[in-house]
Amino acid sequence: MHRLLLVFVAAAGVSAFGLPRLDASPAGEPCDAPLQWEGKWVVYDHSTGRNSRAAVSYDGQNQRIRVLQQHKKHTPCQRFFEYIYLYQSKVMFQINQKTKECSKIALTEAWDPFDIPKNSTFEDQYLIGGPGDNVEVQEWSDRKPARQHETWLGVYTLKDCYPVQETYTKNSTVTTSTRFLSLQLGISDPNVFTPPITCQSSRPEKMVEFDC
Repeated sequence: MHRLLLVFVAAAGVSAFGLPRLDASPAGEPCDAPLQWEGKWVVYDHSTGRNSRAAVSYDGQNQRIRVLQQHKKHTPCQRFFEYIYLYQSKVMFQINQKTKECSKIALTEAWDPFDIPKNSTFEDQYLIGGPGDNVEVQEWSDRKPARQHETWLGVYTLKDCYPVQETYTKNSTVTTSTRFLSLQLGISDPNVFTPPITCQSSRPEKMVEFDC
């Protein structure tokens, strides 16, 4: 569960993909997600209608994340950045991929890993795909009996507990949907978490992603 990524609230009794739960069987304890992985994600911002694609290095053991925005198509006025989140140091670096300008921003939120909290509510278990080509997943949420809607919903593979999709809502106007793609265990290059030398003279304010 991670609040870098915000998503729509699913109504009680409906899965993340909008299909009713069909006689879901109760599950045991949530699985343990991998502590270190690399891959890609696609984040859809419901308020702007924009998709953001990035290469991601996730190090839950040392509480750090590196996000490298990807250029998939020409978007007028858009700047592309690299983000390095160092939660143990309570700081985030934002680096302009073209100019290498750097911002250093204090992190005020606590570390929130990509995993399934132990007090989560089991929602469903199903197959993604079709006969002969599918993966079995479980769906968990933070839904409680006294609350009609969940504010977080995560879909994780049953076998190895890889994240598939996370949904999280902060409020009625700030939501995102995140899909995880092509994940590989481990960190191939730990240096991706080291800010470049340009960050030694960083600015204190965050740079805007769109300049028009």
